[in-house]
Amino acid sequence: MKNKQVHSRDVHQAAIQRLKKRGVKISDIADIVYQMQAPYSSNLEMNTCVESVEAVLEKREIQHAILVAVELDVLAEKGQLTEPLQSLVESDEGLFGCDETLALGSVLGYGSIAVTTFGHLDKQKIGIVKKLDTKVGSHVHTFLDDIVCGIAASASSRLAHRLRDNDEAEASASSDEQAG
Repeated sequence: MKNKQVHSRDVHQAAIQRLKKRGVKISDIADIVYQMQAPYSSNLEMNTCVESVEAVLEKREIQHAILVAVELDVLAEKGQLTEPLQSLVESDEGLFGCDETLALGSVLGYGSIAVTTFGHLDKQKIGIVKKLDTKVGSHVHTFLDDIVCGIAASASSRLAHRLRDNDEAEASASSDEQAG
């Protein structure tokens, strides 16, 4: 039997839809990115943060992590995981760690800034992450809160590098004008 190849645009759309269905908007993640990067850029605009989040969401590794994370959370909500995994995911067991491992794997392509920012966001529970991490009602977000941290951390790192590149380009252009 030949494996069906899934087009990347379908995977991208599915990942975005899963986030929306679970109550996570791109602007929610961009708010976190803004909070992480505004102290380092006095003229940072929200649309720049949104663009960075959207760029991160174009990465297959991120899309795959979103799909796996949401699927596991939904299965746990429905009680469809086997024990003891069902109890571990449903209760968001503190020593479980697979949720952070999946999310951390998704940030590795964005360097050390992404990794350290992920750790910070995982501990501080900023913005939508705090809402997702609150164990109220029947929803399970054991994996999703960490994936959102990963997306925000990756977008923050991406943005930090781009802001530095822009600063250096402006400084080079300025020194070229002065020399000429």
